[in-house]
Amino acid sequence: MRTDVVIIGAGPVGLACAIEIQRKGLTCVTIDKGALVNSLTGYPTNMEFFSTPDLIEIGGHPLVSSRYKPIREEAIDYYRRVAEREELTLLLYERVVDLKGDEGAYHVETSKRTISCAAVVVATGFFDQPNRLGVPGEDLPKVSHYFREAFAYTGRDVCIIGGKNSAAIAALQCHRRGARVTLVYRGPDISPKVKYWIQPDLVNRIAEGSITAHFNAQVTAIREDTLGIHTPDGDIDIPNDVVLAMTGYHPDYTLFETFGIDVESDEAETPVFDPATYETNKKGLFIAGTVCGGRRTSRWFIENGRHHATLIASNLAKRLLARKD
Repeated sequence: MRTDVVIIGAGPVGLACAIEIQRKGLTCVTIDKGALVNSLTGYPTNMEFFSTPDLIEIGGHPLVSSRYKPIREEAIDYYRRVAEREELTLLLYERVVDLKGDEGAYHVETSKRTISCAAVVVATGFFDQPNRLGVPGEDLPKVSHYFREAFAYTGRDVCIIGGKNSAAIAALQCHRRGARVTLVYRGPDISPKVKYWIQPDLVNRIAEGSITAHFNAQVTAIREDTLGIHTPDGDIDIPNDVVLAMTGYHPDYTLFETFGIDVESDEAETPVFDPATYETNKKGLFIAGTVCGGRRTSRWFIENGRHHATLIASNLAKRLLARKD
């Protein structure tokens, strides 16, 4: 299989890259190891985006929503329709395992085939790589780093680990579905990054005792029916049936290493790239979207990451179309 450009990651930014590259007269294939916009399918059911529709649109296609801010299901269906309308070539549920060659003669090896191309764009996001707790029992079946919906937790002892938006949403939804919720956060209070319309609700639930919260605390051990917590007042064990570790995520650094993408020695482990073109230290290999921030996953998101597509497509068009001529 041969194409001009291979895009790895079929999330909103990867799709935006595919659209802009095709509009420049180049061919491209978009690969994802999961579903179309796979990270969005893992978001909580009926989750409301923090952005208005116009800020997460791609390719100039309007996202029509009956709400001021669209919900997860509307966004997923929107990106599906955009991909169909733009007639993008998608290879879903196909994992990229290796990259060989150099600019102009890359070979992308997947779990099913080898694709030859001139350039590669990595837009894999970070949602598939959770930050682990590193405590005994983390691999027990009752532990999850993802939260979809709370109905299964009615009448159960649920511990939410974290104090930012994902943790706040999970804690409130589980409480309202009849779970006994305990929040454990290493910070001194709910993070100031929690959205202003969510934070008061959580603070009030904690104040009235509906949700138990332990701050400046961390989980030390996870067991079948209890949870060990280290708090400023000492170590305690609490009854526990479910652990939702909302501890954040990070890019796939194994993939970076396999591809030969250098990483800065800074705390964020930021991948090396040219901010004017988003080309990495390897010629013809680009990155786009949230992976550009390394472990600073809040630096890039759909709103600003989608604009990487235009810069990358323009750069590739100048190089590859000139060679074709």
